[in-house]
Amino acid sequence: MTTPVLQMSGVDKSFGATRALSDVKLTVHPGEIHALMGENGAGKSTLMKILSGMYQPDAGEIRIDGNAVRLANPAASRAHGISLIYQELAVAPHMSVAENVFMGSEPRSRFGFSDRASMMRRTDEVLRQLGAKFHASARAGALSIAEQQQVEIARALIHHGRVLIMDEPTAALSDREAEHLFSVVRRLRDEGMAVIYISHRMAEVYALADRVTVLRDGKYVGELARDALDSKRLVQMMVGRPLDDFYKHARHATSYPREAVLKVEGVGGGKIKPATFAVGRGEVLGLAGLVGAGRTELARLIFGADARTSGTIQLDGKPIDLSNPRAAMNAGIAYVPEDRKTLGLFLHLGVRENAILNVAGRHSRFGLVDHKALKGRAKKAVARLNVKTSHLELPVARLSGGNQQKVLLARWLEIGPKVLILDEPTRGVDIGAKSEIYQIIHALAESGVAVIVISSELPEVIGICDRVLVMREGTITGELAGESITQENIMRLATDTDSVATTNHERPEEHTHHG
Repeated sequence: MTTPVLQMSGVDKSFGATRALSDVKLTVHPGEIHALMGENGAGKSTLMKILSGMYQPDAGEIRIDGNAVRLANPAASRAHGISLIYQELAVAPHMSVAENVFMGSEPRSRFGFSDRASMMRRTDEVLRQLGAKFHASARAGALSIAEQQQVEIARALIHHGRVLIMDEPTAALSDREAEHLFSVVRRLRDEGMAVIYISHRMAEVYALADRVTVLRDGKYVGELARDALDSKRLVQMMVGRPLDDFYKHARHATSYPREAVLKVEGVGGGKIKPATFAVGRGEVLGLAGLVGAGRTELARLIFGADARTSGTIQLDGKPIDLSNPRAAMNAGIAYVPEDRKTLGLFLHLGVRENAILNVAGRHSRFGLVDHKALKGRAKKAVARLNVKTSHLELPVARLSGGNQQKVLLARWLEIGPKVLILDEPTRGVDIGAKSEIYQIIHALAESGVAVIVISSELPEVIGICDRVLVMREGTITGELAGESITQENIMRLATDTDSVATTNHERPEEHTHHG
């Protein structure tokens, strides 16, 4: 193993009475991708801000190439070759790419003037090295998020960066953009750069990391080399309990047949072929399938968000007209959308407003709003789901992904739903928040709510669902229950690679017949 380019040891950091880091260590070698993992609040960001010179540690030592250094400020950190690319990119939109890359360190001619030609030439050289499709003269604000990331990487290379820190770099990228980023990161590693990669996405870590360091509750838990990476071991290090316990509290096996709460008969519209199924009281029904299979579209038809062209829907045995989302809400059907930031939350509003939005009208009379009652209701709603926020007026945009999702869940639970549809409920949240959301789903099912879960994560579908309907090209291709709910069976039905015998028992009173 090469001499470490970076060693941090015995690092402590407190903010008032809160201990953020305690005796943390991190060792990174040149030419490796080193993943830093842990739940939100584990201390990852604090440790990286110390490394970038934004925070000063209360105790501990930092060594670069074996030499003890003091990173008094961000400039000192950059001088030692350390660059941090935040999740919120620091690109000046009205400046050119070259001006962004050289900001504060513009090359000068021998007469002391800014050497723009040199700046453009050197920037284009680095952009070619990164495989960028734009030029140094482009306006940064006209670039995509993925391209703006390349600008920040170029800035690190121009300043002879040796340690590149990337904080949740794929959060705003498409799958194709993420794949291109991975190729760039691997190229940087192969050229000798050390990359510290922070992500809660396990698949990315498995795809990229040469080694992983795990933090939990501000403490160093351990380090795993690539050949020792194992999902069960990694999850246990992050959350402090075995993976076998991860889904246990969210899996229920109450007796069948269940009383059917929601009956969908021949419902179709758009790309959805007529679908028929039922969901039982206290049941967690999964909708699985590949991206584009029609799971979200089917959910939107049921919720009245899209117009259906055929079929009927019954709730508690009575036909209901779900021509729009308001009608669905009034009937007791709640839908938590996949894209919480665009379709669910009002990011500029506070936790309180977001949590009680669906029931605000119930606390107004003669045009007067009972703010005291609403505030009390919001307080109970966020406490019920253990939303971590400093105060109820905090803008939701400032919460972690997991807490944002819990605020959105809290809003829909306030209507007292009989049926709850969750579209990708744990996308973009850390593993600790996932565990909490699973427990919430379990508690709702135990209370008699019929829950429909749409998820692209097969371990999640298998772990929390009592039955699974699999979709392909707008059609329900099969049903799985009990021991037949496996990744292999789901993928066969999702891809039509083989036929799978579906179970005809252990289902709600109303048996399903798929169109």
